[in-house]
Amino acid sequence: MRRIKLGILQTNHDKSVEVGDAFPDDAHRFRDLFDLQDERFTYRIYMTIGGEVPQDLDEQDAYMITGSPLSVLDQHVFTDALLDFIRRCDAAKKPLLGACFGHQAIALALGGTVERSRQGYNVGVEETRFHAKKDWMVPPRDSLRLYVFHEDQVTALPEGCMLLGSSENCKIASFAKNDHIITTQAHPEFTYDFMACLLRFTEGKMPAAATKSAWDSLALDQDGSVFGAWATNFFKKALSDA
Repeated sequence: MRRIKLGILQTNHDKSVEVGDAFPDDAHRFRDLFDLQDERFTYRIYMTIGGEVPQDLDEQDAYMITGSPLSVLDQHVFTDALLDFIRRCDAAKKPLLGACFGHQAIALALGGTVERSRQGYNVGVEETRFHAKKDWMVPPRDSLRLYVFHEDQVTALPEGCMLLGSSENCKIASFAKNDHIITTQAHPEFTYDFMACLLRFTEGKMPAAATKSAWDSLALDQDGSVFGAWATNFFKKALSDA
């Protein structure tokens, strides 16, 4: 069986010495996450941060949209093209995964609502509890602990979408549309070292209480690799059912 061709739309390019020079970029972190699975993908990275989006959906079998420190509520050089791409994926029932910024962009493109969180930054390891069960959620878990780092969040689902999971500080932490779209507000691709580096880099830019809470939460184990297995299963099932 041939490998699934996965297109990764990268919406961030960290140029900082402290972070960007020390770690792989977002697309490579997701490649590392998926490559933990027995069945690997082939990858094409689209530098959406610079305006690049797939013109023909059939360029790849499936797609995902990464996170970004940018706000989905702002207008960027790629915003219109990205939202149009999401709508085209939805209309064609092309398998699509969104994480953090990608989760919010999918919600916005399909008619949902994204707002700045009233509580401010939500950072650290947070547990997402899943209300719905999907057959790609193997190994089965009722909840996953995942890294989070966001200030915006989805506050209303698009029509036709279903809530998958919620966390203490984010009611809509994961959602799906039929069998072709899934999202997570979390960062399953983050590692401990990367998260710790981000916290050191952002100290002083967040309230002290939020920073302390984030550092304290890093003592918890996280389940990014489990979400990686779920996402792999999702892509395989979506394509086998197409």
